[in-house]
Amino acid sequence: MGYCFTDLINACHDEWRAYIEHDFVRQLGTATLPEASFRHYLKQDYLFLIHFARAYALAAYKSPTLADLRQAHEGLKAIVDVELGLHVGFCQEWEISEQELEALPEARATLAYTRYVLDTGSRGDLLDLHVALAPCLVGYGEIANWLNDQPNTVRGEQNPFDAWIGMYEGEEFQSAMRAELEWLNARLADVTPARFNELSKIFRDATRLEIDFWQMGLDLTN
Repeated sequence: MGYCFTDLINACHDEWRAYIEHDFVRQLGTATLPEASFRHYLKQDYLFLIHFARAYALAAYKSPTLADLRQAHEGLKAIVDVELGLHVGFCQEWEISEQELEALPEARATLAYTRYVLDTGSRGDLLDLHVALAPCLVGYGEIANWLNDQPNTVRGEQNPFDAWIGMYEGEEFQSAMRAELEWLNARLADVTPARFNELSKIFRDATRLEIDFWQMGLDLTN
């Protein structure tokens, strides 16, 4: 009987729930998140996206098959050609200029997670890298779905963060999340118990770093 992504979640259940249901997420859903916290998060998320693109470049280098190489290329292209532009536009709606974004110093939480991902991918194989990225690739979609399941989530014009929820509940991101889960499940099915334990540690550490990223937004830390 092979493993699947759900087994990774079960292996670090408390950390995963603390990430999905973090106070930053809860307040975003109830429209009570301080706007300064959301702006701080948006700025740092721009820097995270740049390193995310670099992670896809690393994935291309680590790809053992042409299919994996094509997947990495499409991911890199999507971030550089589409997502970064969309993020800059979203930031401008929050009165954050592109010049301000380009001059930003990285917060410690941004440094910690992005360098952990790149270091994990450099030291390990393509599966290690995907597992390190999974809290972001899968987690944001799950967060949007969790928010929609909460009775106190505010939607529409009454919530200034509604567009953020809409981005990650949208079919484009949800489809990408399902594709990533399919890729992970296919490879996790073949790992040994010892290898699964290694991957569980990567997933747990990456999830803890995502928790710190939310907390950075709440605390306005640099």
